[in-house]
Amino acid sequence: MSVRVQAWGIIAAVLADTDPSGAAVRQRLSNSLDENPGVPERALLEYLLETRRSDANTEETLESAREMRLAPHAMPPRLAEQLDAIRSVSRISSLLANQMLMTAFQPIYGLADKTVVGVEALSRFVSDDGAAAELWFAEAAAVGLGANLEFSALGSAALAAKDLAPGLYVSLNISPTSCLDPRLPELFDHIDLPIDRVVLELTETIPDEEYAQFIAAINPLRDKGLRIAIDDTHSGAGALSRMVHLRPDFLKVGRDVFGNVDNDGLQRALTTCLVDFTGQIGTTLVAEGIETVGELKVLTELGIDAGQGYLLGRPSVRPQDWASWNTKLDPDGLDRQLADRSGGGATGSEPA
Repeated sequence: MSVRVQAWGIIAAVLADTDPSGAAVRQRLSNSLDENPGVPERALLEYLLETRRSDANTEETLESAREMRLAPHAMPPRLAEQLDAIRSVSRISSLLANQMLMTAFQPIYGLADKTVVGVEALSRFVSDDGAAAELWFAEAAAVGLGANLEFSALGSAALAAKDLAPGLYVSLNISPTSCLDPRLPELFDHIDLPIDRVVLELTETIPDEEYAQFIAAINPLRDKGLRIAIDDTHSGAGALSRMVHLRPDFLKVGRDVFGNVDNDGLQRALTTCLVDFTGQIGTTLVAEGIETVGELKVLTELGIDAGQGYLLGRPSVRPQDWASWNTKLDPDGLDRQLADRSGGGATGSEPA
């Protein structure tokens, strides 16, 4: 990444700050940009030097700053944070500009008829460091680019969905805060994926102070056919009463609820209660991370609506894999496959 690109990244971050205490510094940076048109690194250098002088005025440190080679341990914390912001903004901006993300889909099966009813879209990033998707999203959020990355991922998933069977719904991960972004309703005017095939899966608890805004923003889209999913792993205090009010179309539960349900009476009782509860409020109950055929069979018997997990299908970026999901699920066949792989004993796999 060039110094110039990094310079523009931190300049944008500094000028976007609204803290009144930094107004004078922002003005100096703006003036320096005017005095050095087309040379942002020079304007940034002057800003960094001014910041450094306010903390310690040593010639050795200033010389290092001029060469843009300050080691993190030699910097004041504030300057180190700013330089970290340069790197993060540059990394995320480059990723967005070069469209370095793909979409993997994981199948979601209706357990009653054993056919695929939908998919969850999962982002996969093309990067040298192989960082996990959640780290990319966390880094983007930390430098104010979280919504940009989320909308890029949504667009990528919508484009990839053209290769899916037309009847499947597509679950897209999004933060509640991004649901307040005016780009969300505009998104549906620019993608080919019909809104009634879209499920927005909330990746975080809706903050109390944003709940009214969230409802106001999302209800007009739900009226057009958009559906909402919430994940029990993101629930907080008061989540149950909130869920009754929100009436999500899908509730996704993980292994802390149903894991080992075929052998654990307590897990079985808890799962039974959830089946009854979601049935009462008209919500589809989805079990995530199904690992064994025994779990699959008991969950089906208890009336869980749908399930996903490595047992049923791993996330894939390959359209040929997506096409194979049209085959009806055969639990006994899965049992035989697992037995063949393990030499006679079924093995679990990682949760999805």
